[in-house]
Amino acid sequence: MTATELSRPDRKTPPKGGRPATGRKWKATATYPDPPEDGPTAKLEKFIDAMISIGQTGQIFGEHGIGKTSTFTSYIPKRFPGTTLVVVPAANLTPDDLLVNAPVRDDRSGELVLRQLVMRQLVPGNPFVLLIDDSLQAGSTVQSQLMQIACNWTLGEYDLRELGCIGVFLTDNESLAETSVQRSDLAILDRMVTIRLTANDTAWRLALAERYPDWDLREVFRQWASLGPNLRHLLSPRTLQHVLDCARARFPLAWGLPLLNGQRLALTEEKKDGKPGRDRTEEVLNGIAAAVGVKNPSTVADPVRRILRAAMTHRWAVLLQGPPGCGKTEITKQIAREETGREPVYFSLPVTNVEDLCVPVPTPEGSLDAMLARSLLSPEPKVLVWDEYNRPKDKATFAKLMEITQEWTLAGRAIPGLRAQIALQNPPYHLGRKLLVASNNVAQASRFTISYEVHPDDIPANEWLISTYGETAETVLDWWKNDIDDEGRDWITKRTMERLIKLHREDMPLQTGLIYLGDGEYAPVPLSGLEARLAGRPRIGLAEFAENRASWEARLSAAAETNSEGTDDTDLVHQVFSNAEVSQLEKHLDVVARLLPYLPPKLRATYLVGQTPERQRFWVTALARMAELSAAD
Repeated sequence: MTATELSRPDRKTPPKGGRPATGRKWKATATYPDPPEDGPTAKLEKFIDAMISIGQTGQIFGEHGIGKTSTFTSYIPKRFPGTTLVVVPAANLTPDDLLVNAPVRDDRSGELVLRQLVMRQLVPGNPFVLLIDDSLQAGSTVQSQLMQIACNWTLGEYDLRELGCIGVFLTDNESLAETSVQRSDLAILDRMVTIRLTANDTAWRLALAERYPDWDLREVFRQWASLGPNLRHLLSPRTLQHVLDCARARFPLAWGLPLLNGQRLALTEEKKDGKPGRDRTEEVLNGIAAAVGVKNPSTVADPVRRILRAAMTHRWAVLLQGPPGCGKTEITKQIAREETGREPVYFSLPVTNVEDLCVPVPTPEGSLDAMLARSLLSPEPKVLVWDEYNRPKDKATFAKLMEITQEWTLAGRAIPGLRAQIALQNPPYHLGRKLLVASNNVAQASRFTISYEVHPDDIPANEWLISTYGETAETVLDWWKNDIDDEGRDWITKRTMERLIKLHREDMPLQTGLIYLGDGEYAPVPLSGLEARLAGRPRIGLAEFAENRASWEARLSAAAETNSEGTDDTDLVHQVFSNAEVSQLEKHLDVVARLLPYLPPKLRATYLVGQTPERQRFWVTALARMAELSAAD
């Protein structure tokens, strides 16, 4: 279709199609074994039918995450076969995205003439329903463009009906906490039919039943309905889906609750005076876990790598929040390489503009198309990494990401081969200091299937340090684990450790490698113990056990005879075993196997319970080696 054809005033007949289907395809689930009645079943579905039938613009208000958009996505193709749903995320629109004037060569004269070009999605070539999502979050200029669409179903010189449009809908949440404006112009409001919805008015229960066809979710739905209004608002259907995804993956269900301004959302009741009441998070989540027959663990071994691999397996968007320098970015890139065989597509938000992601460009057919960044268009499997997610360069870029993380599209275009999206960010506060990060609202925070607060111990960077820097790294790690307290370990990130190692190799003062706090002050961590270790002064560890194995066997034997629970010597050996990296343990396997029999059984059991697969494999080997040595003796 050319620009000339699009602009012809005599083009009056819309394409055929858009008639309601008499029935809907049905696949039984454990929740709904019997098919629903034909036609619309939810209030929103009935509203969609009515607006399309009478040709009126429908304005839909409802809280975030109740299934407004997903109802359109599932219902339109089933109810109106041959009809395309065109979703335009208004929060992401710039004034030139919908309509622009551009030079086009005239077919008759051959001259360049100025002509209006319309967004390609609005010319699908078949009947379509236009859904303007998050319509109140668009800027003032775009709001004026939306006014013309809502009032007359026109855009510039184009009649949307002639292009095949059979319905126009605008959706959003009226809360000013989540939107930028309120629609109050009577000239616009007089042209629309408006409906306000609750979660009971959309088809989210049916969607969840189809997502988990082998789970009977009726008890989950009953528990959700029994909650008070404030708890149902916090545990929106979108968030409930994330909780169920965590249950399916055998993760803690709390990981499905969003991180709002750095803090885990708590399912807290609201008192009559509006103040927070009882925290029911654990009770509610345990009830959901019991309803679907799974456990609700407090954590899992090796959580970050398991979350990343699950995201790439199940096509999730996940958020990892952790302190600076703990290794979030590097482990994400590593797992992406392992799972896809290629580097992830990486964007750092402080230096990312909207134009780095996509820009509207004229096409030879006379429409506007979204030109995406080259890295997004390759057909190979890809993982998107949004680094420094809560430090956006501007609000427009951040708004673009809301479409990608929720709809997995950019400017309405699907991103080929997209396996997962990983957002990485710092918390608002760390070590008593405020970090310069942006705030978010529940609508933005709840876009992620998993939101996880990363702790330094969650990321196995220690093995990488050892493999890269050898004995020097082992010495620094022994100091970090054994010589300083918890607060000191918080100040010494993996990134700081690497700096200390490099400074030692260059014979430079170690203090300069600590975090500088200003006015001549460095992170409050004493370095005398590290300097002593690096100077070669003897410290107890696996190497010392190896050098004096017989002596340590005698000490542990005497400890076992003195007290069945062990002595200080027993605790020291146990601490060294617990803190050592797998590579260090493997290096001294025979020494470990020789000392193991003298440790109380309850201590030996801790080496297997709740550990990573790599550590469990080592300790199974060590216990087998212990038995071999005992038999040989």
